Amino acid sequence: MHKESHPLAGKTVKIKEGTIDPVQGAVIGGAEYRVEDWWDKISGGSWTTAQGNFAAVHYGARNGLNHLPIDDEVVYGKIGNLGHLVHVSELEDV
Repeated sequence: MHKESHPLAGKTVKIKEGTIDPVQGAVIGGAEYRVEDWWDKISGGSWTTAQGNFAAVHYGARNGLNHLPIDDEVVYGKIGNLGHLVHVSELEDV
């Protein structure tokens, strides 16, 4: 579990080009993403054990399609009004 907030918490960044989201079409390259914090800090646990949580289920589906690491380097944030989990490797460098 992360003890400190993510350095981009509270900031808006872009999703890295090449990121795809065939499930919902929201988490795609160039989308603006408002980072809230590490998922495990917000939820109290890993995305892998967040049963029934739509953002975690959606991330799991995207994870396989985007060949992301299976770790907890995952942040929670919003695109528009909807919450999404994003791996830090999907965020453009700031």
